Amino acid sequence: MAQDREPTPESAEERIHTTADLDWVTLYDSSTVDSEIEADVISGVLESGGVEAVISGTPYHSLPFEVKVPREHLAKAQRLLAEALAAGPEAADQAEAETEGGG
Repeated sequence: MAQDREPTPESAEERIHTTADLDWVTLYDSSTVDSEIEADVISGVLESGGVEAVISGTPYHSLPFEVKVPREHLAKAQRLLAEALAAGPEAADQAEAETEGGG
């Protein structure tokens, strides 16, 4: 019978997420005019540092854009963001140039 089949390994996309997998916390939220751009930049910084990030928001600027990260990675995400802010835009430009082979 169909229900008697042996279980097969699931791919990452088919895996059922547990509650812990879905425990996301807001790292950033803003409803300013630049909030969508800021959320994209923050997400890029986090993902380049190995932290998965999700952006939520709408095109209506009265509602905030948010960047959420898994709770278990919140401390690392905060550290990455603080380091990026401390390094400033010059460091971001230099890192981009190096990854494009111009550095």
